[in-house]
Amino acid sequence: MVEFCSGVPLANSTLMTIHRRPLSNCLTDTAFPLLLQRLYSARGIQSASALDLTISRLLPFTQLKGIDNAVRRLYQALQQQQRILIVADFDADGATSCALAITALHSVGAQYVTYLVPNRFEYGYGLTPEIVDVAAQRQPQLIITVDNGISSVDGVERANQLGIDVIITDHHLAASVLPEAVAIVNPNQVGDEFPSKHLAGVGVIFYVMLALRSYLREHKWFETQGLAVPNMAELLDLVCLGTVADVVPLDQNNRILVEHGLRRIRAEKNRPGIQALLHIANRQNCDLTASDLGFALGPRLNAAGRLEDMSLGIECLLAKNFAQALTLAQRLDELNRQRRDIEATMQQQATDTLANLQLTQQLPIGLCLHDARWHQGVIGIVAARIKERTYRPTIVFASVDNNILKGSARSVPGLHIRDVLDAIAKRHPELIQKFGGHAMAAGLSIDSRHFTLFSEAFATEVAYHLTSHDLQDCVISDGGLTKEELQLATAELLRSAGPWGQQFPEPLFDDIFEIVDQYLVSGKHLKMSLRLSADSPLVDAIAFFVNVEEWPNYRAQKIHAVYRLAINNYRGQKKLQLMVERLWVAA
Repeated sequence: MVEFCSGVPLANSTLMTIHRRPLSNCLTDTAFPLLLQRLYSARGIQSASALDLTISRLLPFTQLKGIDNAVRRLYQALQQQQRILIVADFDADGATSCALAITALHSVGAQYVTYLVPNRFEYGYGLTPEIVDVAAQRQPQLIITVDNGISSVDGVERANQLGIDVIITDHHLAASVLPEAVAIVNPNQVGDEFPSKHLAGVGVIFYVMLALRSYLREHKWFETQGLAVPNMAELLDLVCLGTVADVVPLDQNNRILVEHGLRRIRAEKNRPGIQALLHIANRQNCDLTASDLGFALGPRLNAAGRLEDMSLGIECLLAKNFAQALTLAQRLDELNRQRRDIEATMQQQATDTLANLQLTQQLPIGLCLHDARWHQGVIGIVAARIKERTYRPTIVFASVDNNILKGSARSVPGLHIRDVLDAIAKRHPELIQKFGGHAMAAGLSIDSRHFTLFSEAFATEVAYHLTSHDLQDCVISDGGLTKEELQLATAELLRSAGPWGQQFPEPLFDDIFEIVDQYLVSGKHLKMSLRLSADSPLVDAIAFFVNVEEWPNYRAQKIHAVYRLAINNYRGQKKLQLMVERLWVAA
């Protein structure tokens, strides 16, 4: 049975459509078409320089706090050919970070590099004392964390007791107490002056490897060792994939990293593992966008960490040839299918519980759900789905054992979910065993006996920060398009105008269309032919996973659609297609 706590009641949410507006100090550069000027201005772009994605605009590594200490310790490890162990997180960011670290260290001459990914079901997240003891069996002299470690105070202490040095590379928010590592590289630690705070874990380790290469050049390492100076651009396919998959904000620095990674993939200069994942996902290199990485490749990598062992994903990314990578990618695809089935079951159970309670007017402002049957590896996805359905911050819990619940939290704009958990921990020290995360997503563990008390505390804390206005179902659109703009050339323009992503969202439009034709494909997707007016050309459109009890609706003559522009490339013929995100009958 699903546990549900009502907490603080709040009225049900309503739907709003909001149009992005250009800033008063907006971009007016005539080098850009008027449509792009409007879109860029609405995303805070005020000058053409903010759109310069040349690699020379990449921020220098010198401003990252702790990077000098990290590089010096890595140089010592290379000189003495010490045993290096990478400890990675179990998501796509962690997998790409691990593969990048191993690849880069091998390219500079490290001979003894291995990795370890904590099994999320046995050891939980990060460099725990228990995982250090497992690592110690391999007798490493240096541990490097990637995409984790900033909160691993006890784990680093255990490593120090065993005489193992630790370099932490992470991007998660730091607590008030930091681990006693030989070096910490994290743009979000106190005192760090790196201008971009949005690097993913893979971006952080990439910067460390850039700094290491620079240091090795200065010390004539490559000449004395007879090694070619590695081209770090060859790692950008990994940086691109991990950055997009981790849904970090795409500020200018991250857009540079993603753009150049995409260019390499489109030119088929990517590694076999990424090529195999593209093949399995039925994506073409030449047409690849950032959203393809986020929706097609990222979930397949994440499935390994959610259901089995992220080593499978790392081995795919490290594969030396396509045949080897394809076998691993096929297994990742199988796991992703299993993940979707598990997720669908859990989501339906949670949705049924909410519906059966008939608390439409009494849903708490912050939701907490738990079911002993639920899978730990999928609770984050289910939390995101329930949040999208209810427009409330949501935490979904799974049972670790009879005593511990593991929760995954997802937030709404305007609420920093990690700060909420921090406030609860300070007000109620007995409720949370451990927690960590970002503004929009976090994880935590609690005593199963405290579920009700925690749920009430969560709803109360959320109520301090949000009002009913914040919980409305809100579609943020870039407005409408003219019939002259609604064409293939515009879709191609927008595809080249990115990369789009978190906090630099892909353009989303809304218009009222006449329905010329509508029918279901695969029993669940609505295919349509639409036009803006009687004198406008027909355009193809598709809405995925529609409510088949409502659509097709042959009584509807017009619809209001929220949509993205896409390019349907079928047998070499390109055609405009609207990807409909939301639709409803228009008067």
